[in-house]
Amino acid sequence: MHIKKLFLLSAWAIAALAVVPGVAFADQTYKTDQGHTEVLFGWSHAGVSTQHAEFTVATGTLNLADDIEKSSISVVIDANSLSSGFEALDVDLKSENFLEVETYPEITFQSTAIKQTGEQSFDVTGDLTIHGVTKPVTLKTEMTHRGEHPVAKFFDYYKGDWVAFKATTEIDNMDFSVGSFPTGPIVIEINTELQAK
Repeated sequence: MHIKKLFLLSAWAIAALAVVPGVAFADQTYKTDQGHTEVLFGWSHAGVSTQHAEFTVATGTLNLADDIEKSSISVVIDANSLSSGFEALDVDLKSENFLEVETYPEITFQSTAIKQTGEQSFDVTGDLTIHGVTKPVTLKTEMTHRGEHPVAKFFDYYKGDWVAFKATTEIDNMDFSVGSFPTGPIVIEINTELQAK
């Protein structure tokens, strides 16, 4: 069975969260909630089908400024946490054929600029490092929540201030020296909730 390459990455994130017009928010630091953070990616398998996988371990810190465009985010993804649901594919993608996770155990993203493009949408640009190669990427980001968590009245864990967002971008595996041939665009989708710390 031929396995397609792919990848990757991630990045991610961030941001923004802007939001209620006319209301000022103090600068605040947020940490990703692992149980509600997904870093998904998909690629075309020779034009026959679309395959997907996920990095199941990702941690991020968002420094959210009153002026959203002055915010920043940094993310670290455990490359070895890749999971496609098919063990043989996971082994191949983690091997020297692609990610070489033993040599490059982390995928990182550090924002360099955030531009507000709508009431709750942002372009988050930053440096994405995969397989030891760093390239700029821009994540199309939408803030989906800011404030008290809706389930805080039921569970103490959710008390406090929360933000959430989803973000998407596309990368080329060859830009990051992942794999020996191009696989076409790799679509990355991030969904996350972050809690104020």
